[in-house]
Amino acid sequence: MQLVGRPITLYSEAMAPSPSPDPADIASGIRRRVLAHVLANNGGYLSQACSSAELLAALYGQVLRLAPTDGALHPPAFEAVPGPDSPRVSGGIFHGEPGPELDRLIVSPAHYALVVYAALIEAGRLDEAALDQFNKDGSTVEMIGAEHSPGFETTTGSLAQALSTAGGIALGRRLKGESGRTFVFMSDGEFQEGQTWEAVQALAYYGLDSVRVVVDVNRAQCDGPMDSVMTIEPLTTKLKAFGASAESVDGHDIASLSRALERPTGKPHFVLAYTDPVRGVPLMNKRRPVLHYLRFTGPEERKEYEDFYAQMLLNGSEVVR
Repeated sequence: MQLVGRPITLYSEAMAPSPSPDPADIASGIRRRVLAHVLANNGGYLSQACSSAELLAALYGQVLRLAPTDGALHPPAFEAVPGPDSPRVSGGIFHGEPGPELDRLIVSPAHYALVVYAALIEAGRLDEAALDQFNKDGSTVEMIGAEHSPGFETTTGSLAQALSTAGGIALGRRLKGESGRTFVFMSDGEFQEGQTWEAVQALAYYGLDSVRVVVDVNRAQCDGPMDSVMTIEPLTTKLKAFGASAESVDGHDIASLSRALERPTGKPHFVLAYTDPVRGVPLMNKRRPVLHYLRFTGPEERKEYEDFYAQMLLNGSEVVR
């Protein structure tokens, strides 16, 4: 592929996931892979990869108890809307065969789909060629994740519905005597939604301490900085007032994230991971205050990102600041 009149390597052997990848390598790989995809497609949700790479790396690389898959799976084609006479293809197959003692992961912000796919690739669960089908007709590799998309066990619809979904799943698992935990990956903007707070109350009321929630608190949304739209702070205090357990961590510290997610609290537990939406790609600072979606303004800006990406590959690591 030619970009701005010169070839660019979208992937390299150094980016290929190893059989047992280190969480830090998963995080770096997520950012590189998403940036490569953005360059190849003239746009994408890059800031979400910058902020949440360590969150997903901690989950897939350290915390989640998932069944193994038979190598990196290739996503099936979309056949039909699930119904009585049509098969239900679940993106949960990339989390392995479910079991009563194993964990479940419900992804809430469906626009993070590209980042989730990159995480699955880096964790060795999704074939990297799957991204060739991204946002194409007949593909399950959707731009906005649905119940058939890799890593998406359910469609979470509008933002904030996943927490309610996870609560129902966790309650059902308790009734069946299952010991596995139910994890939720959320974005901070979802705390501007009333359904989130109804769900927190329900989780607390039923004492669903098997629910563990990690929140990407990157303080950015489609209309700009969170505080310029509607502040959600003090978030820890509010969650505790609603009956949950909550703690704040550095969202780029994988060890702290993993410890917080594993910590027993006797209550539904929220890990508020405060993150930087330009982490690893400081070039994006030029786009502040609106970082939600990157589409190049022209050849000059595109070349800046090409050069930055080439430097990332040359260094074999990301530029943090």
